[in-house]
Amino acid sequence: MNGVTTTGAGGLRSVPQQDQAQRRSKLFLKTLFAILAGGAAFFVTNVLNEDDGDLWQWTMSIVLGCATLIVQLLVDFGERLEAVQESQKRRIRDMKDSLSSHHTEMRAAVDESFAKINAATELYSKVDGSVLRSDEVTRLVLGYTKVGEQGADIVKAFAEEELGRLALLMENLGNGTADCPGENHEWLIDLTKCVKRTLFATSTSVDRDFWSSEPARRYLAAQETAIKTRRVQIRRVFLVDEESEVTGSLRQLCERHHKFGIDARIAVRAQLEPTAQMNSLNDFIVFDGELCYETEPDIHVMPAKTTLKLTREHVEERINRFNVLWEATEPDHAPEPAQTPAPAPEPDGGSAVTHPAGPRRAP
Repeated sequence: MNGVTTTGAGGLRSVPQQDQAQRRSKLFLKTLFAILAGGAAFFVTNVLNEDDGDLWQWTMSIVLGCATLIVQLLVDFGERLEAVQESQKRRIRDMKDSLSSHHTEMRAAVDESFAKINAATELYSKVDGSVLRSDEVTRLVLGYTKVGEQGADIVKAFAEEELGRLALLMENLGNGTADCPGENHEWLIDLTKCVKRTLFATSTSVDRDFWSSEPARRYLAAQETAIKTRRVQIRRVFLVDEESEVTGSLRQLCERHHKFGIDARIAVRAQLEPTAQMNSLNDFIVFDGELCYETEPDIHVMPAKTTLKLTREHVEERINRFNVLWEATEPDHAPEPAQTPAPAPEPDGGSAVTHPAGPRRAP
């Protein structure tokens, strides 16, 4: 075996063979030193008292040698006792530090947990007290949690990106303005699905190609639904700079809007009154007189940026611009009346009498 097992203050521990050799060497040196001390005592007593017998000299030599050995052992024991005491003090001090650190960590963890609970409670209270639908917020959180638990890495990364974009949109809407690169057709269609009273829009050459795209089909369908189901008043002005830009395709586009129940007109800027000849402006759509959807063109006259603005001053300025343009144009063709579903018969076979129950239109 390479060592033996001893019992100390810290319990059972293994003593290496090297430590045993060192202890034996120290014990041998102590014994040798005691023998030398006894021999020296024997020599001194023999020199000082030559007449006496050897018994007293041997007694003194043995007593002095034993005393020397005992003193060495006591000194070694004292050193070991001090080392043990210092080790115990250090261990107790480390234990106190560890307990104190653990207590601090536990307290910080508890405080953090309670802070998160308080924050979550406060957040849920705000969501529950908001005019917005709290069940949709709960649905979003549950869906995001499910993706985090079961989704792949690419799905998790995509979910985080979309959630960050949604959070940024909510923050920007709360501050009164939001924007995104390019033309956001989903914003346009979703806002049309939400409009309740009026939709006033301008259309310049920037978005002329848009009307032949698939999003335009969904956009017009959403407007038709708004007109038929919610009695939304929709007006659109197609703006051109010169009479030569009023082509057959533009007139056909205007007629197509009429078939959807949209009141559409064509305005030639050069033929308008000076008060209506405004500088070139971005395409804009005002929803319910409360929110303005605008697109900004780039150097190639393509939509480069979409902006949502909710500030009262900006929305009112856009409404005034639209009214000036609208009053300066004449309708080419009246829009076809929106088809409303026939009233359902009453259970007794009679006909129910219905009245328009849509929201009041803005002037």
